[in-house]
Amino acid sequence: MWPSSSAAALELGHSVVPAAEWLLDNYHLVEEQIREIRDDLPPGFYRQLPKLATGPFAGYPRVFGLAWAFVAHTDSHLDPENLRRFIAAYQRVQPLTIGELWAVAITLRIVLIENLRRLADQITAGRADRADAHALAHRLLAPGQARSALEADIASRPPGPLSEPFAAQLAKRLRDQDPRTTPALGWLEERLRQQGSSIDEVVQHALQRQGASNVTVRNVITSMRLISDIDWSELFESVSLVDALLREGSDFEAMEFPTRNLYRSAIEQLARGSPLTELDVAREVLRVARAAAQAGGPQAERTADPGYHLIAEGRPALEETIGFTPPLRLAMSRFEVRLGIVGYVGAVLMATALLLFVALWNVGAAGAGLGALVLLALLAFLPATEVATALVNRTVAWSFGAILLPGLALRAGIPASMRTLVAVPTLLTGEADLREQLERLEVHHLSGTGGEIAFALLTDGVDADQEMLPGEEALLAAAAEGIALLNQRHGPAPGGLRFFLLHRRRLFNPAQGKWMGWERKRGKLHELNRLLRGATDTSFLPGPAGQEAGVGGAAQQAVE
Repeated sequence: MWPSSSAAALELGHSVVPAAEWLLDNYHLVEEQIREIRDDLPPGFYRQLPKLATGPFAGYPRVFGLAWAFVAHTDSHLDPENLRRFIAAYQRVQPLTIGELWAVAITLRIVLIENLRRLADQITAGRADRADAHALAHRLLAPGQARSALEADIASRPPGPLSEPFAAQLAKRLRDQDPRTTPALGWLEERLRQQGSSIDEVVQHALQRQGASNVTVRNVITSMRLISDIDWSELFESVSLVDALLREGSDFEAMEFPTRNLYRSAIEQLARGSPLTELDVAREVLRVARAAAQAGGPQAERTADPGYHLIAEGRPALEETIGFTPPLRLAMSRFEVRLGIVGYVGAVLMATALLLFVALWNVGAAGAGLGALVLLALLAFLPATEVATALVNRTVAWSFGAILLPGLALRAGIPASMRTLVAVPTLLTGEADLREQLERLEVHHLSGTGGEIAFALLTDGVDADQEMLPGEEALLAAAAEGIALLNQRHGPAPGGLRFFLLHRRRLFNPAQGKWMGWERKRGKLHELNRLLRGATDTSFLPGPAGQEAGVGGAAQQAVE
């Protein structure tokens, strides 16, 4: 209502307060924030947020009270560092859950929108009061109508204090009038005196309120823009007490963000299904991990990581320790996993039987005989199985979804303990294709993380009637030259050369009567693994003397 009325006032040539101009100029931003609130705050997530039991926000999420207090103390001016300190101070009294910390951003949006609504109501009410004062002044200033217009207004105006916008606007319109000919000035002064104020005070207060509203609306709009630019993941991790515990007691910081989020989600789930808080669950996980590290054993390094107990084989023991009761959906999912292929086939057969039963029931109800029903069952069995399989597959995909594999961030590149060789299998077919493969190899390097990572072009010749084709030696020399150029351009890896060329000689295949790379791509990767493990009987060619790229045995340098 308020944006349309203010826009209509502007179209008519009327002036509006600066705060209303801010709203009109940025209304699209407000609508965008409202859409994001509706999209990012599903009912299920809202229900999981802890609620306040007492106070003015009783029944509302606790994080809503936090966001409201922050906005009130900062006059809607959002500063990430101030917000970080505010949340940290709050958590010294009452720790927030992981879900509450994630909800800070969306809750701030809600509070800012609510604050803007309150200001919009004030702007609308003030504009109506000023319009009322303007209309009254117009009647009072009509020739010979000063007293009669005032008496009519006094008779019709409801009792009660005059609003400051009304009084200030009326005083502004009547300020140059003679009190002897304009009795409304005396009436206005008397009414304000009865309210414990004066014309000068209401004018000053009205201007101050207008200025304050302008500043607050500007802060709200600016904060709305800033909310979309803040890295909420970084802010979340800087104030999360669970993250602080895991960073202090494990290599949690070395994980990539999706993996850290996987750990946090597991802690959330365990806390919801047990009598422990999220912080208690995190402490218990760290205790179990430290105990596993002290116990030693062949898997000590693995079991010493909290992830082993949160998302891997150590999860059942941890659940038993903390008294975790899985929710119904998780229990059903685990039951389905335990059933395995037997459960899958059983589900398909049950769905098939149900489909056939429905079809036969309807046909039988139409008067078909036993023979016709048997024939229909035989003919419909395979189609019903296809439909049942599709339904079961859809249900399984909906129930389980993708599983995220844990990963390391490797911010400083791949360390020597994880030295890696990226192998790109290809065929030597011509110079144009070779140049393209070399360019792709360079792109892989430029898009990588750096560190102890090398890149190898695994090449074979095309199937042929002889072991070597004319011009192939020149093509291989061009490949070696291209690899050498890449090494010269990008420099070596910490452990040796960065780029390698690994070419295999052809072997005769009696079954196909052709000279070809042994087992093609599969054989190429198999022989590469053997080469890296020290084998000397592979079909990789040795490197030409003095060639910097290195061929064949140089691959071992990439991982040693």
